[in-house]
Amino acid sequence: MRVRISKVVALAAAIVLTGAVSVAGTSAAVAGTHVRTKPTIVLVHGAFADSASWSGVIERLQQRGYPVVAASNPLRGLSSDAAYVRTVINSVPGPIVLAGHSYGGAVMTNAAAGDPDVKALVYIAAFAPDKGESALELSNKFPGSTLGDTLAPVPLGDGTNDLYIRPELFRRQFAADVSKQQASLMAATQRPVRDAALSEGSGDPAWKKIPSWFLIAGADRNIPVEAQRWMADRAGSRATIEIRKASHAVSVSNPGPVADLIVRAATAR
Repeated sequence: MRVRISKVVALAAAIVLTGAVSVAGTSAAVAGTHVRTKPTIVLVHGAFADSASWSGVIERLQQRGYPVVAASNPLRGLSSDAAYVRTVINSVPGPIVLAGHSYGGAVMTNAAAGDPDVKALVYIAAFAPDKGESALELSNKFPGSTLGDTLAPVPLGDGTNDLYIRPELFRRQFAADVSKQQASLMAATQRPVRDAALSEGSGDPAWKKIPSWFLIAGADRNIPVEAQRWMADRAGSRATIEIRKASHAVSVSNPGPVADLIVRAATAR
């Protein structure tokens, strides 16, 4: 049982930690004399993106009265990224629903392990690794990913590289169902992932003990669709939805269905 801090201090801490926090007004639903608090939704972005990629989802969740925190995933290494996200969720009082996109799914799989306040995991075109598995291994488990041919490495001087998607290839690879103008902005503001993060093996997976929901992007060029389906089935997903023509950037192109699935997880019994 961890020590909780006050809601005001928790929110201030989350602002400092994430740099991208959105909180809806009231989060209580009253039924007679019983007050039930809605869970906080914590969103974890993946590689080649940032917290702004959740903007449309955040707007819809806020409209339904959910407090939301969009964590700024460091994208440096799986264990260190998970440790950072764990500090974010530790700052949030009450029950939590975690949603992760792409590599963010692997991060939340590790960050939520053993946390009794995390009530649900929602994987949005995301990795759900088992112990020892890496994002790179899972992306190559089934044919279909074309990501490798689009990457531009930038040496970091320690034998590792930052990886970017080449801007001229970004829309086709990552966001084919997003407008050309928006995809251009996404390409220019993409955050690189360190190659070591994609090859680092996972720890004990939270999905073995916490209920999970999956959204599969049917036209994903980063994570093969068959890999997404396989991971959802292995995790015993309570509900899996598939958007047939969605690109990897499904949280940007289809924020409504993404928000709907998160709410479905948040209200499940």
